[in-house]
Amino acid sequence: MITPRSDRRTGRRPRPGPLFFAVALVAALLPAGPAQAQSPCSVDYRVTNDWGSGFTAEVTLTNEAADLPQWSLGWEFASGQQVTNAWNAEVVQDADSVTASGPAWAPGLAGGASATFGFQADHDGDNPVPDSFTLNGVNCDDDEDPPPPEHTLLVEPATLTLDPAGEASFEVALSAEPDSGVQVAVERTQGSDSLSVHSPQPLSFDETDWDTAQEVTIASSGASSDEPARAEFTVSAQGYEPVVVTARERTEATSDYEQRFLDQYDRIKDPDSGYFRDFDGLLVPYHAVETLIVEAPDHGHATTSEAYSYYLWLEATYGRITQDWAPFNSAWESMEAFAVPGTADQPTNASYDPAAPATYIAESLEPSDYPMPLRPEVQTGEDPLADELSGTYGTDEVYGMHWLLDVDNTYGFGFCGDGTDDAPSYFNTFQRGSNESVWETVPHPSCETFEHGGDSGYLDLFTDDETYSEQWRYTNAPDADARAVQVAYLAHEWASEQGNESDIADSVAKASMMGDYLRYAMFDKYFKEVGDCVGAQTCPPGTGKDSAHYLLSWYYSWGGALESAEYPWAWRIGGSSAHQGYQNVMAAYALSETEALRPRSATGADDWGVSLDRQLEFLQWLQSSDGGIAGGATNSWEGVYGEPPAGTPTFYGMYYDEKPVWHDPPSNQWFGFQVWDIERVAEYHRLTGDERAGDILDSWVPWAIANTTVGTGGDFAVPAEMEWTGAPDTWTGTSTGNPGLGVEVVSHNQDVGIAAGLAKTLMHYSAATGDEDSLETAESLLDALLEHEGELGVAVPEVRADYERFDDPYDPATGEGTYVPQGWTGTMPNGDVIDSDSTFASVRSFYRDDPNWGQVEDYLNGGPAPEFTYHRFWAQVDVATALATHGELFGP
Repeated sequence: MITPRSDRRTGRRPRPGPLFFAVALVAALLPAGPAQAQSPCSVDYRVTNDWGSGFTAEVTLTNEAADLPQWSLGWEFASGQQVTNAWNAEVVQDADSVTASGPAWAPGLAGGASATFGFQADHDGDNPVPDSFTLNGVNCDDDEDPPPPEHTLLVEPATLTLDPAGEASFEVALSAEPDSGVQVAVERTQGSDSLSVHSPQPLSFDETDWDTAQEVTIASSGASSDEPARAEFTVSAQGYEPVVVTARERTEATSDYEQRFLDQYDRIKDPDSGYFRDFDGLLVPYHAVETLIVEAPDHGHATTSEAYSYYLWLEATYGRITQDWAPFNSAWESMEAFAVPGTADQPTNASYDPAAPATYIAESLEPSDYPMPLRPEVQTGEDPLADELSGTYGTDEVYGMHWLLDVDNTYGFGFCGDGTDDAPSYFNTFQRGSNESVWETVPHPSCETFEHGGDSGYLDLFTDDETYSEQWRYTNAPDADARAVQVAYLAHEWASEQGNESDIADSVAKASMMGDYLRYAMFDKYFKEVGDCVGAQTCPPGTGKDSAHYLLSWYYSWGGALESAEYPWAWRIGGSSAHQGYQNVMAAYALSETEALRPRSATGADDWGVSLDRQLEFLQWLQSSDGGIAGGATNSWEGVYGEPPAGTPTFYGMYYDEKPVWHDPPSNQWFGFQVWDIERVAEYHRLTGDERAGDILDSWVPWAIANTTVGTGGDFAVPAEMEWTGAPDTWTGTSTGNPGLGVEVVSHNQDVGIAAGLAKTLMHYSAATGDEDSLETAESLLDALLEHEGELGVAVPEVRADYERFDDPYDPATGEGTYVPQGWTGTMPNGDVIDSDSTFASVRSFYRDDPNWGQVEDYLNGGPAPEFTYHRFWAQVDVATALATHGELFGP
């Protein structure tokens, strides 16, 4: 049975939203007014979640009388409840009296129309529903009693998938205490007789156990015909609206490759494998099974928004093969519960001013230049999205993932500094410019309460200010959110082909909303005009959409003061730099062309339509004469709107940047970014036949194949690092072939995830064009990968010479090492000292207790570089989905 997301399970309060069942629906539909006249208003007041010390509510006011140029709804709280923030209305409170008024963008209310708003409030344990309301001072009540809460049969889940000759179960309870005993019957009312109820009938509920769920089992006889059996079962009781449960048999693999996908899926989902942590039935993927691993995340049991997007991909593919979509919905629920900040995580968004989105802070190339000062004198542009999004979705919150979570609370930050480990903790690492390697970061919480770090927490390591406020802030990795949208599109297409699109309609709608907010990645960091933007003071502030580059930038971010602030505030920024590897034409296509994914906002779909064209042009502009795709472009040279070198090529006025954003190591040298992006281009080309994508692939695919080798016995090598020479020509709308831009593959490796992604790319290309070399190379890669199957998945050993940096002190001559200003001191939650002598390992002393630390310690003491076999979650999913892609495109 679905239950409200609770503070105990998630460690944070949920975002407001509709409930899924009636038991938590407290309705006050109050007909009102004098007996001889129609009631002036009706009010639907719903407590959407209550966690014992606070609650969120949704209120719908319907104007039953004449048009109102302005409206104000009033009520009294009976138990000292205190409103802390609100959305879609201006809410003020004086003692127990509360008044909600129409927001500035919609102050009036027409006759017969409704307005919905929400709020969050604190309470001391009692939380009765207000018993009366006034509209513009006129009482909505009459002498009638409000109707009782609706009594409903609670059934979860409403869709079952079971193996042939197998069983599956759903649960039944009542929404409210009945007056007497209730008998609930379950019977098959439509469909195959090979599916039947396989549990005692009827179910009995009374005043003592009405809210205790009882289980009903559906069994398959396995005697159905060629098609999987499907049936509907009706749950009914006298005086209750019946509920229909759909049950169907799981389909089976149609090829050896699909069966190998299912084998890989079972390994990944096996609790003993260690890819997930289970939080009360919701699974959270780790970055890797192993804990001692340092790359973008600095610990294996951290997780990323990237990992969540791959989790969705795994479950969507499983749904395509088996027709079981419950795991996909569960993955989205987990992502929303843990990776998307909820109401309590971003509490002061109502104070955000779109006309002044953020205070400008210059970036620096070197971490040693930090903290950097705030410069309020630099004028920023206007945010054109905020009002449209809040008006569309009825909240000032942002629906996007934060990129990094500490799943096991290894650092000890907990929820907003409380140190608890009952849910993943939001934290961050990178904060100090493009040369800050992961080896040089100081981990810090996303919710800064000054509980840890120095006197001002960690803030004065990054920004130089006269005073510091307790605050929250999150950073979105657009590549991950775009992949989540892409996967939701695939899931929708696959489920629709099965006739099961309703199974995932809610998740797909949320993907559409996520895509709507993802547009923040299309805008310059400070909403300045895009194109020839030089000088922080002189580059004009943007108005409307002239601050949009329509590409997917490296990040967007948002933050604000904690609720305890005397003067609440909030901010948002976009991203000025776009990397080729983050572009996702599949997401842009889904959000602009597919009805189920088109955003609800007025301009969202149009923006994504522009983005689709712009991304394809961007890749054409960056494609070298060899075929590889170069780095990217920026609207803010070196992060300060600087003057680029003379002759720097441009793309719609943005400056070519060989290694945008990330310099240590250079962000353009990893072949993985090539595969991640071009796989999406290849899939888009297969689905649409767009010749622009085809032209890009016709050059890229032969280059990739020429630099890939596959031998026997599992021997293979794919490109690892690349070196670039020259630059593209300035973009004028048509590709020149870029004779002055070249790339050379300088090293190879056996990265199993990238090899699998390359195989998928080649399969999409072959399916679209009939190219035999592509399919042959893809199949050879898949077969080679399967030679490396082990107990936990597909993996190969790798030598980590870079682990010499574990104990690097800061070196001012090279800029390497963890820089902490002289005189700055603080502590990590476990007591690790942070000062100018700190190293990567010294502020992460937990690593010295890791079972694999011995190899690293030997290396630091002069021994050989350590060798590890890592099982990265995203790489295992890439292998699994590559196997399934072969089954989808080429059959048995």
